[in-house]
Amino acid sequence: MPFEYDVYFTDKVFAVDNDVFVSALAQREPERRQRFVVLIDDGVAEAWPDLANDIRSYAEHHHERIELVGEPLVVAGGEAAKNDPSHVDRIWRLLDRHGIDRHSYVVGIGGGAMLDWVGYAAATAHRGVRHVRLPTTVLGQADSGVGVKNGVNAFGKKNFVGTFAPPCAVLNDRDFLTTLGSRDTVAGMAEAVKVSLIRDARFYAWLSDNREALAACRADDVTMLVRRCAELHLEHIRDGNDPFEMGSARPLDFGHWSAHKLESMSDYGLRHGEAVAVGMAIDILYSSLSGLCPRAIADHVIELLQALGFSLWHPALDERGAESKLTVLGGLVEFREHLGGELTITLIEDVGRALEVHAMDETLVEKAIAELRRLAP
Repeated sequence: MPFEYDVYFTDKVFAVDNDVFVSALAQREPERRQRFVVLIDDGVAEAWPDLANDIRSYAEHHHERIELVGEPLVVAGGEAAKNDPSHVDRIWRLLDRHGIDRHSYVVGIGGGAMLDWVGYAAATAHRGVRHVRLPTTVLGQADSGVGVKNGVNAFGKKNFVGTFAPPCAVLNDRDFLTTLGSRDTVAGMAEAVKVSLIRDARFYAWLSDNREALAACRADDVTMLVRRCAELHLEHIRDGNDPFEMGSARPLDFGHWSAHKLESMSDYGLRHGEAVAVGMAIDILYSSLSGLCPRAIADHVIELLQALGFSLWHPALDERGAESKLTVLGGLVEFREHLGGELTITLIEDVGRALEVHAMDETLVEKAIAELRRLAP
């Protein structure tokens, strides 16, 4: 069954002379006036206090083609919001109150976590209301916002509940990135390092060559990173032959088995990208210790992550549970459960060349973590 959605790159998306938003809503049924509701991440609303007014003005200017239903609603952003099912219930009630049907749109404007739970609410209302994403972070525009997954956390596990539901469109407005703090800007770069290690050695070289500009969050370089990272993620979804993860492999989740666990262990004090950077450091050291890749590659990856501004150590890595087993190792069990079937972990043979393994030597993982402690005080 084919799916198709466009990813747009633009700026000032709600300037009245920018027709990208109208085009995105009208592409499926150009003859109809398109109804939509808007949900805005509270962090975005704070950074862009005129955004709701801009949306109203835009809708009024294009009233012959689109209809804004109700007032733009400010909702909770951040990973912690995915732990509270009342947020999803609130959106279901909103959609019911306004008669939003399968030919109407839920427009989410915010970071990746907010788009996750809003996408879940849209995907489960009427078994699927059309959803348009406007990611506002580097991570959202480069990775999660352009994908086909959404979900919420439950039972202390990240994305335990969710659906595969491709958006109708993704609109990446680079203006939203201008109000991000350096921590959030850099955090999103972890996914660029990840996808370059898996798929594109030239992109990895570019990241390395431009590390100083990226660490300084220079706008032009961040824009280039976002676009290439999004392209690589979309190419994988399109060409990887398993967009809805029916198998046991999840190659785009290099470094994620421990990252997801660290997020919950830190009570989501770690940004997703920050946890992924730590997870990649663990797995590249494991790749080296197990003889899969040269130590020089592992050292270079760690050096690059640190140069970009990542801290590669977190105290949670020292936590131990029953029989003095590292708590983070529980992430391997949860990772397998999340996919079902055989444990499949992506590791690195060379820059741009990944391979899959179906077992992890926990003693060697501990050695990798001990080595990381030494390299990342």
